[in-house]
Amino acid sequence: MAKKKKYISQKNDHKLMEIGRLIMKFMNQNQTKVYNYKQISDGIDHKNPRQREMVIQALHKLLANQRIKETDKGKYSINLNIEGTLTGIIDFNQSGNAYVAVENLKDDIFIHSKNVKDALQGDKVLIVTYNFKGKKLEGSVLEVLERKRSEFVGTFQLVPHKEFGFVVCDKKTINTDIFIPKGKINGAENGNKVVVKMTEWKPGDKNPEGEILQVLGNPGDHETEIHSILAEYGLPYEFPEEVERDADKIDRRITDEEAAKRWDMRDVLTFTIDPKDAKDFDDALSMRKLENGNWEVGVHIADVSHYVVPGTILDDEAYERATSVYLVDRVVPMLPEVLSNDVCSLRPNEDKYTFSAVFELNDNAEIQKQWFGRTVIHSDRRFTYEEAQERIETKEGDLQEEINVLDRLAKIMRAGRIKNGAITFDRSEVRFNLDENNQPIGVYFKISKDSNHLIEEFMLLANKKVSEFVSLKKGSPNGNTFIYRVHDDPDPAKLEALRDFVSTFGYKMDLANTKKVAESLNTLLKDVKGKGEENMIETLAMRSMSKAVYSTEPIGHYGLGFDYYSHFTSPIRRYPDLLAHRLLQHYLDGGKSPDRNELEEKAKHCSAMERLAADAERDSIKFMQVKFMEKHLGETFTGVISGVAEFGFWVEIPENGAEGLIKLRDLMDDSYTYDKATHAVYGSRTGNRYQLGDQVQIKVVKANLIQKQLDFKIVE
Repeated sequence: MAKKKKYISQKNDHKLMEIGRLIMKFMNQNQTKVYNYKQISDGIDHKNPRQREMVIQALHKLLANQRIKETDKGKYSINLNIEGTLTGIIDFNQSGNAYVAVENLKDDIFIHSKNVKDALQGDKVLIVTYNFKGKKLEGSVLEVLERKRSEFVGTFQLVPHKEFGFVVCDKKTINTDIFIPKGKINGAENGNKVVVKMTEWKPGDKNPEGEILQVLGNPGDHETEIHSILAEYGLPYEFPEEVERDADKIDRRITDEEAAKRWDMRDVLTFTIDPKDAKDFDDALSMRKLENGNWEVGVHIADVSHYVVPGTILDDEAYERATSVYLVDRVVPMLPEVLSNDVCSLRPNEDKYTFSAVFELNDNAEIQKQWFGRTVIHSDRRFTYEEAQERIETKEGDLQEEINVLDRLAKIMRAGRIKNGAITFDRSEVRFNLDENNQPIGVYFKISKDSNHLIEEFMLLANKKVSEFVSLKKGSPNGNTFIYRVHDDPDPAKLEALRDFVSTFGYKMDLANTKKVAESLNTLLKDVKGKGEENMIETLAMRSMSKAVYSTEPIGHYGLGFDYYSHFTSPIRRYPDLLAHRLLQHYLDGGKSPDRNELEEKAKHCSAMERLAADAERDSIKFMQVKFMEKHLGETFTGVISGVAEFGFWVEIPENGAEGLIKLRDLMDDSYTYDKATHAVYGSRTGNRYQLGDQVQIKVVKANLIQKQLDFKIVE
């Protein structure tokens, strides 16, 4: 009998937990409202006497656990100050479900689409957590604490025969349409792509209310879609008039008075190596052989800090933008064109002010001396990467001897970096050939060759040594405040998962320490070259890495294997580099360490803007890929599975980089289940498997320009 009682008790306990979950879900719909037990019983459809008795018991249990509070006798409301509430940032997926990332919590909290309340992508939310049916912890949104944004891009749909409409947002992660009342349409016509501002969202209303701010054009049009991408991420494509005026007033002269304050290196051979379509040249190399047989190599960077001064509207605008944005058909610059393409651009046959790192290197690429400071230079020649590569390969052409010396030194430095723990991810980047109307007529891949590595190594050298110079400077026992480019160690759990997964293909990884991990990754990346699993393993290895960010804490750069590293070499297009220039000059002038907190806020802002720019660039590539593939509808390609999720998997076409989705519901031969551990989906009846890295035959069935999405179909 005792055992039976215990069994009944456990069963009842489980039932009360389930009723408690229903109560919390019901009360979360309006967390400020006060309910009695009858209202709660009706709300969860527990209306007979026995059910209501269970509701009362569940309420007592919730009270004991402080999930709810009794505001008056028999009156209950949500307890917003309980331990079961957490604060975090909400992130939606395409299914409408979401996850909330909570600081110092290892796993994100799952939020079912029914429980997201009025939260939108990126909002800071208060959630209540519970274990649903004994499974993993999940939660419900109680309140939106802080909106990530209030402006969105979407398509305006006018309700027929009415004077109001709705904006359907482009991003699927925005899980609601925005109601536009009469008087707030502002000239938009049915079907227009628009920018809308959400003005209010009243409790209990299904849709928020908004106002149309800008009509972008017709969906699918090239200019409309490019401007939509910029508007979606809040990236301005024009400079305010006062900023342009400020830039136009800049004194462009190279004066004897200013040159006298600098190291005049105009008589030293100097040249640039850049992409053939580059318009801003923010770095140049100089070189000459010294009498002792060593090489003097100067890394010269446009001295933007000479022209862009703190406290000016020009500097304020540059800080707000924080980075240039490189879309497929245009650049949205951080600085007005008069600066980025003229005054600060190290164009050939022109004198320019620069900030330089000058190194004396022996034949083994070992630094004998170094110097940092302001210079004035004269670029003698502009090379494209292709021209420099030709001189490396053929040993012919003007300045081939100098370029080949730099190439030899760069290769020694690169080998040393890899030996000391740098990881050599060397993935190609997709690029488009565009006609005069910016229509894609071809696709090619940007592949790094020796000429690219040459420039990369000397830029890395300057970035590293400037950072070390400031950080390890004598007379600063607490260290000098500086802005670093940091890259944290990989997540051990992700590395272990990668090791276990690649072992099924016969590859081994040693995770004993940081150096062994780097060596293992480099060996792995080398061993998979040309193999069927190359794409899959490279992708997983990349995903195991942390994201590089800006910070005032010098935790090092894992991917490069550097203890100290900063961005110094691109101040025309990156604000952190401009900050690094100012700080370096401040310390060269004997200045004391400035406030770290203020600089840390700037570092966080620059990191956030960099992520937005990267997302916008990715969207523009997706748009152009979809546009390119429109003409290939119905055609069959061989692709590689590049990603797997619960609802389907993505396939990338290697010859053009286009990626399309295959939905599991469209696989008619079986019922498929997602296996996260193996990055695969399995057919329950046939045993068919589609795994990350597998080669498959696909047909292009749909090209959606607005969603920037391709739909593929498996071809047997």
